[in-house]
Amino acid sequence: MKKLYFILFIGLITQSGFAQNATQTIRGTVSDKQSQFPLPGVNIIVINSDPLKGITSDQDGKFKLTGMAPGRYDLKVNYIGYKEIILPNVVVNIGKETVLEVGIEENISSLNEVVVSGTKKNETNNEMVSVSGRSFSMEEVNRYAGGRSDPSRLAANFAGVSSPDDSRNDIVIRGNSPTGVLWRIEGLNIPNPNHFSTVGTTGGPVSAINTNVLKNSDFFTSAFPSEYGNANAGVFDLGFRNGNSERYENTIQIGALTGLEAMTEGPINKDNGSSYLIAYRYAFTGVAQSMGINVGTTATPFYQDISFKFNSGNTKLGKFTLFGLGGKSNITFKHDDVDSTDLFADPTSDSYFMSDLGLVGLKHFIRVCEKSYVSTVIGSSYAASYFNQDTVSKSDNLATRILENKTTRVHYNMNTSYNSKINSRLFVKVGVIAEIMNLDLMYRNRRYTPTWNEIWDFNDYTQLYQTYGHVKYNINDKLTLNLGMHGQFLALNNTTSMEPRAGIKYQLNQKSSINAGYGLHSQMQPTDVYFYRALNADGTYDQSNKDLGFTKSHHFVIGYDVLPVKDWRIKSEVYYQMLFNVPVTEKESSFSMLNTGASFAPNEQGHLKNEGTGTNYGAELTIEKFFSKGYYGLITGTIYESKYKGSDHVERNTAFNGKFVYNVLIGKEFKIGKEKRNALTIDVKMTQAGGRYYTPVDLAASQMVKQQVLMGDDYAFTSRNPDFFRLDVKTGYTFNSKKRKLSHSVFFDIQNVTNNKNVFAQRYNPITNKINTAYQIGLFPNFVYKVQF
Repeated sequence: MKKLYFILFIGLITQSGFAQNATQTIRGTVSDKQSQFPLPGVNIIVINSDPLKGITSDQDGKFKLTGMAPGRYDLKVNYIGYKEIILPNVVVNIGKETVLEVGIEENISSLNEVVVSGTKKNETNNEMVSVSGRSFSMEEVNRYAGGRSDPSRLAANFAGVSSPDDSRNDIVIRGNSPTGVLWRIEGLNIPNPNHFSTVGTTGGPVSAINTNVLKNSDFFTSAFPSEYGNANAGVFDLGFRNGNSERYENTIQIGALTGLEAMTEGPINKDNGSSYLIAYRYAFTGVAQSMGINVGTTATPFYQDISFKFNSGNTKLGKFTLFGLGGKSNITFKHDDVDSTDLFADPTSDSYFMSDLGLVGLKHFIRVCEKSYVSTVIGSSYAASYFNQDTVSKSDNLATRILENKTTRVHYNMNTSYNSKINSRLFVKVGVIAEIMNLDLMYRNRRYTPTWNEIWDFNDYTQLYQTYGHVKYNINDKLTLNLGMHGQFLALNNTTSMEPRAGIKYQLNQKSSINAGYGLHSQMQPTDVYFYRALNADGTYDQSNKDLGFTKSHHFVIGYDVLPVKDWRIKSEVYYQMLFNVPVTEKESSFSMLNTGASFAPNEQGHLKNEGTGTNYGAELTIEKFFSKGYYGLITGTIYESKYKGSDHVERNTAFNGKFVYNVLIGKEFKIGKEKRNALTIDVKMTQAGGRYYTPVDLAASQMVKQQVLMGDDYAFTSRNPDFFRLDVKTGYTFNSKKRKLSHSVFFDIQNVTNNKNVFAQRYNPITNKINTAYQIGLFPNFVYKVQF
């Protein structure tokens, strides 16, 4: 750790930013979007500049616009034979250069035909997407009110996504369980990139991803391209940006919740464009608690994380990138330090939780020819969690250990793909993903028995292999067809799946398009499900879930996209998802794995079979005003249904059927000062979502055994929480120095301004012997100060 502090210190004091003038630079690289080949001679023009300001890319596709005052700019990118694009809302701060990676697409039409133009704002980085995809930027993650600099909480603003839980960032996509979400960082799959994570989940209270290191990334909600597998709900495809390859830059940030952050970046060798980026943060949530900020529990959570990326630049052997992420977290819940607002603690026991996570990868890019390249990434991810619980005697206050849970997962990954632009119409991508999983699972309890019940006891390897092929064919400049096939094989029980994917997009005119998509998607069960063991009467254990197959889902989507006037977009989609092969109990009951993730306790259900079903369907609307003329707006609305059938064949609401969700976000930026160099921002977000269904507590049965007992199958998911409502307000001020390359930003983000009491859960309290209502976090102020130089 001392070495890390030394590296950060050197970075922070090196080239600290004395400037000869008070302007900044926009620079970057322009390449063919499909072949990734750099394009010389591309025109980059600053729209509405007076006098007109522009530049042409050099032989390596690089460009540099100097003398840019702080502010927001729209850039026009055009090149003979390619579609013209607009890069909107390019932000320039004095303390940091703006570096862009621009991809443009070749025209199908001849030069004398009409050239199609568009905006990068409504495109994804992955060009194989026809429907249900959206890109997002680091600037958006940090701009929106109530986001806590968390990609998951940002995605909750998008149509079809719900996250009515202030304590965690699990997201529900079109009624699916959060466990159906795939996280991918720089091409490597990672089970859960969050602090305080547990096996079988994809969310957590705090993200371990530092948004200051993210580049523009993609988010998919349905019928995603064939390169993505082992997911039924959605995909986060994130990338770390490269460090600045020309000058040293630094960022220091202090937040009431995120704690102290320090980031340094700069060139390693300016001649070949190599660079480094290192970011570290240490949370001091206890300080926030001492200020009276309710973080959802009286216990004090501790966490820290580090992110890094080293880029080799161009070499004779191609481009190499070393990247990684690491985090540690822990929290202790004491029985005598619990109040009525605590969402997690138990007044009859002490609990101790720790979690570690890590990811390291090496990425290689090498060009086969001008139109083809191979991209390969190998790496490993690590996740461990430790949970121990002691029951505390009322009479003598002695603690007795009743539960021990230790899980360690080490995944070794390889993802390689061959990409070839055959011609301006045809692009082909084929690839293989291999994942070796080392699982060490130990879970035992004696909560209600004098002897230990060994629920998990497994330490072994298994493998998941995936392969895919995808073809994008531009029939003409208006009609594009995407076809793909994904296959996967789980070595644990020899389960296989072949999954066709298809998408089509038709550009009605320069302002509107229609699209449709289909995909068959399959996902392995959470690892704790496969290795659950039930204790038999003769003292032996029965591992009855090991042969479970994949849960599968057909996705159907139709959409319409229109840009009615400049800087405005309206997008609508309707979807239908048919889930099958869902694990349910052999004996008739209401149980279904589609409700996994509604609580975060380990699975303790054996004798499952792949005979359950489910349906999700709904309609979504997005009305967006892109950031221009000093303001932006985003309105998203979704109405949906999420149903399932257990082994008793009764159709019920899933635990994630909120029926509706809508978001309204608006923001205004005021230029301050004589030269309009500084900015005052005000951002507002309003969210309302339907309450989720749950199974009510059987009070009489709970009182009899002094522990929570839920009502039977006839009452499964028949009760519903009240609707969720939250209003967030964020204000900020950015100061850009006139004499140095230095900028300061300060933000006050007040979440749940109205202090609305949103219900977290109804649960039995053995102390009061009643059913108590636990509420989510109330008024929640957050403060962030950032300096860049």
